[in-house]
Amino acid sequence: MLTMSFVYSNIWQIKQTREADFKMGSIGFAKDVEKTLLDATSPFVFSTVNERSILRFLKLIQCDNSKIGTYAKLVDDRNESAHPNGNIFFSTEAALAIKVREVLRVVDEIQSHSKEVVTSYYRDFLLRKPSADEWEYPNATDQVREIFVHETYSSLQDIKLCAAFDMATLNAEANYGQAEALHAALLVNYGSELDALQ
Repeated sequence: MLTMSFVYSNIWQIKQTREADFKMGSIGFAKDVEKTLLDATSPFVFSTVNERSILRFLKLIQCDNSKIGTYAKLVDDRNESAHPNGNIFFSTEAALAIKVREVLRVVDEIQSHSKEVVTSYYRDFLLRKPSADEWEYPNATDQVREIFVHETYSSLQDIKLCAAFDMATLNAEANYGQAEALHAALLVNYGSELDALQ
């Protein structure tokens, strides 16, 4: 039941922000799998790797073996209770509700471990271009949506973390004005969606 697309997106963010750690984490895989992981151009490439094995990358965000074992158990439970045609086999609605709560708890747990990765990547994004003239898109709204949100496969929970980013930590940066414009665009364009999360 663990939603692997969520896990793949988190691993993608690790790959984007901690490339050296990601390379070290891929060493235990067969040579062809390692190459596939290192050459991945989207998180969906990770779906070609055994789900239990790909979960090991979560160690890079301080998920210990016990937590990873719990996540792997959820994957196993899903495999045993769901059919490829979309049917989910639970004997009672209460049993399904318990499983859904457990999945949501795990998602929150992984999200909390991802905070440093998300905020680090966001900081880098804000400071990456010294001038708005160097942005890939003509305005801050498009730059945030296309370069930050879409390229990193950021979830609303990721965006919520970024909305709380302490811009004062960037005051001394030469391109603070551009960073501030990008941050303001994130707040304006995703504010109502973030409010709905409350």
